[in-house]
Amino acid sequence: MLCRRFSLRFIVSILIIVLASLLIFNFMVLAEKLPEKIVIGCLEPLTGAHAIFGAEAKIGMELAVQHINESGGIQSLGGIPLELVAEDVGENAMSARLAAESLISKHHPVAVLGLYISRLTTAASEITEREKVILVADALVDNVTEMGRQYLFRPAPKASMQGRSAVEFVLEAAEKSGVSVEKIAILNEDSSFGRSNAIGAVQAALDNGLTIVYQKEYPYDITDASSIVHGIAAAKADFVITCPYFMDGIIFAKAFKELNKIPKFIAGMGACGFTDPESIEALGEASEYYSNTYSYNPAKNTPQNLKFVKEYTAKIGHIPTEAAGMNYYGMWILKEALELSGKLSPKDPLNSDNLRKAFLELDLTSGPAVETFPVNHIAFDGKGDNPSARATIMQVIKGEPKVVWPFDEAEAEFVFPRLDATY
Repeated sequence: MLCRRFSLRFIVSILIIVLASLLIFNFMVLAEKLPEKIVIGCLEPLTGAHAIFGAEAKIGMELAVQHINESGGIQSLGGIPLELVAEDVGENAMSARLAAESLISKHHPVAVLGLYISRLTTAASEITEREKVILVADALVDNVTEMGRQYLFRPAPKASMQGRSAVEFVLEAAEKSGVSVEKIAILNEDSSFGRSNAIGAVQAALDNGLTIVYQKEYPYDITDASSIVHGIAAAKADFVITCPYFMDGIIFAKAFKELNKIPKFIAGMGACGFTDPESIEALGEASEYYSNTYSYNPAKNTPQNLKFVKEYTAKIGHIPTEAAGMNYYGMWILKEALELSGKLSPKDPLNSDNLRKAFLELDLTSGPAVETFPVNHIAFDGKGDNPSARATIMQVIKGEPKVVWPFDEAEAEFVFPRLDATY
């Protein structure tokens, strides 16, 4: 009996040693395959007309990488840190393709973030798709995720949802203020981005029984908006929903003020004008009361978001813009996917198909990614969209951009109608 017990203990001991040896061997083999750093690419317009967005998007990524590395890197892969490399995509489709080619061939990133401008995203994603590189896009045009791209994911609310949100905010604000609004004017610059926003706004207007009395698509490089402003006033629109970028937003805001033809409200959609710090600085007092949708909530009261806003503001001098916020939480979402890939596919976690599988299996309701995302749920459908995504509304009040919608998350009371409305 004693001999039998001794033999059993001996066998168990041997099994434990063998299993431990196998685990150590597997870890050593995995460690040999894994790099010292996981390279992440940044593709943004860093020069040209859209550099104002790209530069701040890059800073959002840099801070996210810093915070991820400070928190221990990718822990399921032994704490490997991230390293960000950037390439300027310029202003057109060709330069975007060349930038994607250059970045991937030189640095072999596991994933890429950015692009912001939808036409640049469409072009560059041809390359990331061909090379099987995950692209976490910050572009909003609906069809970005309708092209059949297998390696593209978009966390933020798409453009048509931004247009719908702008209309719904105005209607809810009008109802709370006891103000009647029945006639709407809808404007957009002539790109797929502008049209996608406008489609959402038009559908929301029809769904809510509004009369569209004026609708106009104008060239993105418009230099004089006076005829459009006169047309809106002549149609007696109660409010305007418009999708500007940067310079056109400034031109329209100045035209409304100079012509003194200001409706009850003017709401932006698509987050590219009116309420960002640079627009407020350029417009001065003329920026007052404008609103715009945002794919990021700088007022979200969570530890990670407060940390991001504090450090970003100290670095740049103002709160994070939408581009910065989208890429900050985009990097944290990528971090979560890398962690999950390490658990689901420990033998080859950085393989693009394994990482794609991890993205599709994400179901986040807590953690830094969720703490900096506008809603408390992040998951992706088969097209790469996040069905839970929704927009936040910012309004300029006393020269400062403030979150005013959804109302239960507002940091300030909305101003409606505009106090300077002339009809």
